[in-house]
Amino acid sequence: MGQHLDNSDRYEQVEAALRDEFAGVHPATTVTRCIQAAHHGAVEVTGHAYPGLVERIARKHLQVLAAAQGS
Repeated sequence: MGQHLDNSDRYEQVEAALRDEFAGVHPATTVTRCIQAAHHGAVEVTGHAYPGLVERIARKHLQVLAAAQGS
């Protein structure tokens, strides 16, 4: 990913999974930006950015963006 995050191997797995899940919906750069935003938000709110939490937040962001594009 463009920005180093804690547990980089885990985040790479998260990014790969979300890129696959949203292939054809969002470009890889959008997935990366959503993961970075989710990481930042999780740290700001909870003080931690566990990969599972970051994945859930990023997935929700990507779903909302897809719905907005479909509107």
